[in-house]
Amino acid sequence: MLSIRGRLISFLLRNRHLLSFSSKKKVIDWNTYEAILGFRKDVEKGAGRFGKLPEGIDVVPVSIDNLYADWILPAKVKKDKAILYFHGGGYISGTCKAHREITAKFVKESNIGALLFEYRLAPEHQFPAALDDSIAAYQWLLNQGISSSNIVFMGDSAGGGLCLAALLALRDQGSPLPAAVVALSPWTDLKCTGESYVTKAKICLSPEGTGLAFAKHYAGSNDPALPYISPLYGDLHGLPPMLIFVGGDETMRDDSIRFAEKAKQAGTDITLTVEEGLFHCYPATAPLFPEATQALRDIGIFINKHIDKEKII
Repeated sequence: MLSIRGRLISFLLRNRHLLSFSSKKKVIDWNTYEAILGFRKDVEKGAGRFGKLPEGIDVVPVSIDNLYADWILPAKVKKDKAILYFHGGGYISGTCKAHREITAKFVKESNIGALLFEYRLAPEHQFPAALDDSIAAYQWLLNQGISSSNIVFMGDSAGGGLCLAALLALRDQGSPLPAAVVALSPWTDLKCTGESYVTKAKICLSPEGTGLAFAKHYAGSNDPALPYISPLYGDLHGLPPMLIFVGGDETMRDDSIRFAEKAKQAGTDITLTVEEGLFHCYPATAPLFPEATQALRDIGIFINKHIDKEKII
């Protein structure tokens, strides 16, 4: 049963429009560029709402083939193991600034540094720009001398889908795959065909109409069912162990359920947690309520199960 604090946080987030003294959620035409610019501004304005950087965490900016990135590192930990973090934002928004605090939580819990990078955004840069940038960031880690067996992919929302798409592309190229993958509410179906896109539309935290609009901005003239866009439609054999969390009250719920079922059938070692009554990417809100805190702990255990903890200098 969902905790009292979990129910309270979920209720407050779902009804946050009431804090603006509005009885209804604002209706936005997400097909317009003005709406995208406004969304990006709101995302940056809200940076840090999930907490501040934990004590003992350093942020070191780096440049990767003209991509901006941050090393987010525990103090006195070497960079011979890494989490490659793929930020969310519907492929049309998201920056390192907006995701530092979130990423740092998983760094602190696992005691393993993360490379958080900014991939190019749609609609200015449509598919395959984000995928190409993701592979470039992974290759950069390999070029730093970090073994693929010491790298874990992690992403939230669109970033979760992107890290799964990158897996498929890397496997098909014959490149070494990371040791494991963690995904929070991954967007695996940009066609938005899951039942939850209808049944959860009114209670999901994501603004209505974003799914298909954002998918169109990212996919452009490409078929959204291409596996490198929507990994749900790919061949899921030969993938590393995965850990997925999704809320029971979000439109992307079925993206995780269907992907996990298909991956398991293909022989992938995959663990899925569907937390009923909770929302999109809920583990990122730890430690606000017990379910998020437990998810954070489970993620740290999973990461350290697949790559050894950093050696203290």
